[in-house]
Order: sequence, then structure tokens, then C-alpha cells
Amino acid sequence: MIIAVDGMGGDLAPVEIVAGCIDAIKEFDNIKIIITGNEELILNELHKYNYDSEKISVIHSSEVIGPNESPVMAIRKKKDSSLVKALNLVKEKKAEGIISAGSTGAFMAGALFIVGRIKGIDRPALAPVMPGKNSPFMVIDVGANADCKPKNLLQFALMGKIYFEKILKVNNPTIGLVNIGTEEEKGNELTKGTYPLLKESGLNFVGNIEPREIPKGDVNVLVCDGFVGNTILKMFEGTASVLFDVIKKEIMSSSLTKIGGLFLKPVFKNIKKKFDYKEYGGAAFLGVDGICIKAHGSSDRLAFKNAIRQCIIFHDNNIINNIKEELIKVNDIQNIDAMDIM
Repeated sequence: MIIAVDGMGGDLAPVEIVAGCIDAIKEFDNIKIIITGNEELILNELHKYNYDSEKISVIHSSEVIGPNESPVMAIRKKKDSSLVKALNLVKEKKAEGIISAGSTGAFMAGALFIVGRIKGIDRPALAPVMPGKNSPFMVIDVGANADCKPKNLLQFALMGKIYFEKILKVNNPTIGLVNIGTEEEKGNELTKGTYPLLKESGLNFVGNIEPREIPKGDVNVLVCDGFVGNTILKMFEGTASVLFDVIKKEIMSSSLTKIGGLFLKPVFKNIKKKFDYKEYGGAAFLGVDGICIKAHGSSDRLAFKNAIRQCIIFHDNNIINNIKEELIKVNDIQNIDAMDIM
């Protein structure tokens, strides 16, 4: 498998990106990595390591897309950026997948305009797997589509189901619709229109899920529009960060609590690891006709290595072809634009 890596994307690029690539080729068999970006900077990092030079190559790019640039304009104007060059490798079938820790907006825009959608998918969606109290869960979409139609959410559910089933090895995962109440008639026009589609889809739909139930992880795939999903994601990350800070402050508040903290240190370490984004690697951009993994902007070498692992699992489980096959079945059942994908 050949993986394209945006070597200049992210807060810690290219240092941690290169380190993660080195770790990946040593741990995972049968992969080759093409890193796009400033050749001099990337080679300076590569020279720090002993590695099989046949497994990593570099393609020079003179531009970098920053986090505050207009995503669409940046993709159109910065043709020689590390991100655009990596996306073109996937488009041209010179790589099976791409990983970037750079601008989420630019990555999504580039994936749509350069790699292209799976035929029959109207709106690709960003779908991270998140840690829950009882088990990991997925939220789809978390920011790719602020405004959606019921049909889009049905497709999100389908793609989320396939990904969760293949990647996390959960047979027939449960699907929930994020809503302000559990009753079928609750919600806005979007959720009211989506509920009957999910109910009749043949998916393992368990009904509306209130946000307070999400962190438990009892429902595998949570479906919502990107506005709601992004709010959930950022609230979840912020709450976890604040909670750990408060606990640390309380432990350090007195000699007695410091002693107690020493005994509880292994417990806190395990909890922190469970809720660490680094263990999950990145979020899949589902619905694009190529493997696209968005790594966290502050990814270190461990997080980036795990993003590469996620890319490999995506490839080995043939997720894209599974989505294409299941999409036809669901659209036939629902009679929703079935002719569009024939």
C-alpha cells in the first residue's frame, strides 16, 4: 500500500510527521510512504533516523496552506502546496490514501474537488471515533456539512455503520439519531424527516439519542449534521481537558491530597490514555472515492503513526467498495435517487 502524507500540515510539522512515518514503516509491513512538502526540511528530519529508504520518498512542494486561509481559495490557488500535491497522488492512483494534520477545511475541500465523491453520495462526512465510558463510539458528521437533508443523514448512517463494523469489528453496530428528546416526534425538520428513513433502512436503528447519553458509548454510531456534530466534538474535548485540569488542581491543593494522588496515579494514567485522541489516530472522511484520514492538528509521532495504521485498516477492509455496494441496497429500499448510482 502506498500512502501520501502531507508533510507540512499540522502544528508540529514536519518534525513529528516524519517521526510518525518512520515509526509506521518499522511497525507495519507492506507500506510505502510519499511525503509531500519542503524537501530540505523533510530530508533534514529523515537524516536523523536509520530506515529503509525504499519505503519513504519525498516530493517537493513550495507552498503550505495555513489554518486561517479560505479552504476553497487555498486549494484553487496553491497548486504547489503539500496538501494539494498529496491529494493529487490519490487522484492519479499513485497512492491509495492520504493523511493530513493540516487545515480541516482545506483538506475537506481538496478531497471533494480533487479526489471526488463516491458516486451516489451527496455529502461526504467527517467521522471520528471517540472514547466513551463503556466503549468507543462514532459521531458522523462533525463539521463537513453544516446544513443537511434527511437523505444525507441516512447516507451518513450507512457509511458510519460500514466503517464501525469493519474497523472496530462490531457486528451490526447500533445507530442513533442525535436529538433533543427520545420521542419520535421531537426535534427540528431535519431530525423529524430523518427518523422514518433510518427506521425503515434496515440498519440497527435504536432511535433518538439525547446528548447527555452520548459519552456513555452505549450507541455505536451517532448521526447528526455537521453543525451539531462539531459542537459535540468540541464540547467533548473541552470538557475532558477542563476535568483533568480541575482534578490535577485539587490533587495539588494540600499535602494530604498529594499523597492520595500518588496512590491514584496509575488510575488517572489509564483514564487519560483512554480519552487520548492520539490512540485513535484521526478521523476518516467518508464518502470520498479515496482513503482520506484527517489527523489531529497537534498530532505527535504516536498520533500520526496511529493515523497511518487507521489508513491501512481502512484499505485492508475495502471500506470504499463496501460503501458503494451497500449504498445501492439502501437506496433501492428507500427509493431515494436510486437511478443516480446505477
